Amino acid sequence: MKCPYCSSNKIRVVDKRASDEKAIRRRRECLKCKKRFTTYERIETHPLVVIKRDGRREPFDREKLLRGITLACGKRPVSQEEIEKTVDEIESDLRNMDTNEIKSRTIGELTMEKLKTLDDVAYIRFASVYRQFRGIGHFEKELKELKKR
Repeated sequence: MKCPYCSSNKIRVVDKRASDEKAIRRRRECLKCKKRFTTYERIETHPLVVIKRDGRREPFDREKLLRGITLACGKRPVSQEEIEKTVDEIESDLRNMDTNEIKSRTIGELTMEKLKTLDDVAYIRFASVYRQFRGIGHFEKELKELKKR
């Protein structure tokens, strides 16, 4: 580690703490110029690749998942904190799989499972788009399944 101000490699850690679940924050001081700076240590993860229905591959986009769930939860009694936690759980589940290439179907099904426990209406909204409901019959069938549980 080099000081960003004077490039000295004589640095000491003044304070350290977890900044979130994925990073450690370290407050450092240069012993030469006496200036302080902060660094973050994160676990390096391999990028996830999503295999789309048509076979295309694209990088996993957490923000896209967050937008989809936020839209499904619109005007529902679901906090942004609960939505963020759900996205964190889904991403964690994906990263714990044995592969870095994940089918979009797997992400969709996992998302629907999480939404079922979060909010029934959000689940139906998401499912109607994800499963491309064509008519009222699809909604009725899905509602019957929800009532069973």
